[in-house]
Parts: sequence; C-alpha cells; structure tokens
Amino acid sequence: MRVVIQENYKKMCAWAADYIAGRINAKKDGKPFVLGLPTGSSPLGVYAELIRKNKAGEVSFKNVVTFNMDEYVGLPREHEQSYWHFMWSNFFDHIDIPHENVNILNGMSDDLEGECAAYEAKIASYGGIDLFMGGIGVDGHLAFNEPFTSLNSVTGIRVLTSDTLIVNSRFFDNDPAKVPTRALSVGVKTVTDSKEVLVLINGHNKARALANTVEGAVSQKWTASALQLHPAAIIACDEPACGELTVDTYKYFLDVEKDQRL
Repeated sequence: MRVVIQENYKKMCAWAADYIAGRINAKKDGKPFVLGLPTGSSPLGVYAELIRKNKAGEVSFKNVVTFNMDEYVGLPREHEQSYWHFMWSNFFDHIDIPHENVNILNGMSDDLEGECAAYEAKIASYGGIDLFMGGIGVDGHLAFNEPFTSLNSVTGIRVLTSDTLIVNSRFFDNDPAKVPTRALSVGVKTVTDSKEVLVLINGHNKARALANTVEGAVSQKWTASALQLHPAAIIACDEPACGELTVDTYKYFLDVEKDQRL
C-alpha cells in the first residue's frame, strides 16, 4: 500500500487527478480504460481538476468507460440528491465522455438484485476495472459497504446505518428521516478486484478511519482495511487526516514517497 500525504485538500486532489490522467494516457492497447468512480464531497476537487485537464487537452475521456460505486434506492435520476444527478452535474456534463460509456446503478429498478448482478457482469465483460477511485466514511466504510459487510462482497443491496443516515442528512435538509435507508453498492471485492485502487481520505474527521485503514488489522469493522491486501492500493490523503497515525507511520510514508513519481 502507498500512502501519499499532501499538505492540503487542493494538493491532494491535484495529485490524484494527475495520477488518473497519467493512467488514462498510458493506455495504448486501444481498449477502453475502465474507471471506477465515487460520489460525495471528497472527489469534487479531483473532478474539477480532471475537467480542467480535459478542457486543456491534457486528457481525453473518449475511450474511458466508467462504473460508479453506488446509488440510492428509490431516488429517480432527476432527484437532485441522486448519484446519477451528482455525477452528470459535477463531472460527466463537462468532459468528452460518450454518454453510453457511463454506467451507474439504477436504484429505481423493479429488480434490484438483477440490476446488481448485471452490473457485475458488465464490469467483467470489460475485463475488470483498471482503476477504482473511492472515498471512505468516518467509520471506514468503502462505497456503501458499512461496518461488518463481508470483505468478499460483490455488488448488492445495502441497508444504511444510522451513522450514515446522519452524516448524509446534510444533503437532505439535515433530516436523517429524508435520507433513503437502502442503496445499491459495489462490494468490497468488486473494488479490490480492480487492477488499481486509489482512495481519497481528507479532513480531521477521517483521521480515525485513516489510522484503522492503514495501521489496524484487516477487519470487517473497517471495510476499507481490505486495501491492505491489495497489491496496488494507494491512499491519497491530506495532513489533517493524518492526525491519528503514529509518528513512525507518518514519517515512513513521507520517506518512501520522497522520490516517487506518479
């Protein structure tokens, strides 16, 4: 596992965007670059920087296929808090990606289990995901894989915990009762089966989650800790998120990254 520590959120996002653009540009076999994407506040700065790079001609998304991490059950696409709406408003509408290359779970499907199975099959049809970018919750959950979700889980229906409903209520008039109680989500295994995983962790409120993800045991309690077993996992974080790392761990990752290029 690599832990790339940046001074602040802006620099973290710039580093992550550079890394993703570099991986897309390095794909020379003619096949689509398959990119997993999250929603939430953490990736917004990365999306803004990727949009800038696209408009500047530094990276193209014409041969990129995307799969999003999750979607609420029961919210139509047009709802301003649906993840479909989030992705198009904050990213896809501003880059040159073909509409048909975007894949987002349908939380309004009449057959939710079938929707999840078809999503896994479509990922497999592309030979898997080249790079999955993600974020984590304050309790270390990856996508909507809440604490104690199996680390061998695949895309499926998830029941959201009270903590997640409270945290996400900031998007729903600060009323947890308005937050959908279920979501469709890729599994922990769906993410860790990707060739590379890049997880964004920023802010002091994520410090405990970062420490448990990096220094703690691999555990269903902190589903992001499964990244410890991935051969090409990267955590990009800012200084405030490092508040609960031990001094030796913090110094170690600064040392090993000193001469690293993207």
